[in-house]
Amino acid sequence: MAQRAIRECHAKKLLATYLTEISGGKFAYEGKIVLVDGQTDFEAVKRDNPWLLTDKLVVKPDQLVGKRGKNNLLLLNATIDEAHAFISSNLNKEVTIGTTTGVLTHFAIEPFIPHQQEEEYYISITTERDKDVIAFSTQGGVEIEDNWEHVVKIPAPIGQELSVDSVRGYFPASLAEDRKQAVAEFTVVLYKLFADLGFTFIEVNPLVLTGGKFYPLDLKSRLDDTAAFEQAKKWGNLEFPAPFGQKLSAEEEAIKRLDEKSGSSLKLTVLNPKGRIWSLVAGGGASVVYADTIADLGFANDLANYGEYSGNPKTDETYEYTKTVLDLMTREKDVQGRSKVLLIGGGIANFTDVAKTFTGIIQALKDYRQKLIDTNVKIYVRRGGPNYQEGLKKMKKLGQELGVTIEVYGPETHMTKIVSMALAS
Repeated sequence: MAQRAIRECHAKKLLATYLTEISGGKFAYEGKIVLVDGQTDFEAVKRDNPWLLTDKLVVKPDQLVGKRGKNNLLLLNATIDEAHAFISSNLNKEVTIGTTTGVLTHFAIEPFIPHQQEEEYYISITTERDKDVIAFSTQGGVEIEDNWEHVVKIPAPIGQELSVDSVRGYFPASLAEDRKQAVAEFTVVLYKLFADLGFTFIEVNPLVLTGGKFYPLDLKSRLDDTAAFEQAKKWGNLEFPAPFGQKLSAEEEAIKRLDEKSGSSLKLTVLNPKGRIWSLVAGGGASVVYADTIADLGFANDLANYGEYSGNPKTDETYEYTKTVLDLMTREKDVQGRSKVLLIGGGIANFTDVAKTFTGIIQALKDYRQKLIDTNVKIYVRRGGPNYQEGLKKMKKLGQELGVTIEVYGPETHMTKIVSMALAS
């Protein structure tokens, strides 16, 4: 699976949307939180969220970064005017957190929740190979790392229902008896939400229980992006932002803009511009499998890019996506004089029209014919799905027209077999 982090604001919106349903009405979270960036109309935000004018507020960067309090990037118990001033003074500011330097572009605003320190807990859920693990501590808050010896681990076997009684049995004696039942019930519900919505990691620190209600004051999370198809309705148009401090290249930025305008998914990360193994992979899950296979065969250092096109993109979208990859790939020859390899792969599509997406890829390959020849590119294709026979037929004919090696395989060939074929050539 590919674990991809999402913004705190979006994770809390998912929690607010599904917590009541999953808990059968036992728990609720209002999800009063707004995301602000340089394009935000503050007056419109205040009109749409009247609680901003009446509640005391918390403001913090929302860019997949931690330790905000320790870096003076957390404003507490503020008015809306103080929140606005804090954001204005920090927006587009370059800061260093730990060893990472980046620019602050997004902020979250939510209500300030008065509480006592003893009402703060730590809870996280992590997916491992054969089970999920819930970590819990009564010593929640900014000093959790210094109090890690107080964290208890609760195993959650995959596919088995977690019981309240089993969770209670792991709680430390330091957890007050009158709170154990509520915390255990919330933990079970949070785990069910975790599993139902395709999370691979959730960390709430602190989780506050005050006045009989739970509040996730600080939340980090990652989703399994190979579940994007089955989770499309629940996730909606969810953003997967770049990690804090990661600067997108011009090509990555171009694909990001293309993706934002598309109803499909178009992703590109350049790992090594001088690498000789490039890929055009259909599907988020397939992209992970291809990258892992290349690494398993000992060629991780030669892997040039990671990305995907999926969700039945339009012909012009695959054309633009392919052009971007080919432009990067053919800028220079391999430094060791080896042939470069382009893998056009994927699983067996459910609804993506293979012939249609191949039409865009084929046009881009025609445009780059001479550069493909000059940089000694060999192309290996494996695809299945609607109209795949027509698509593969076009690809095979293209190789003859261009004078470029193009080997073509259908669903009778294992999805990643072309990787070993290409790297053995």
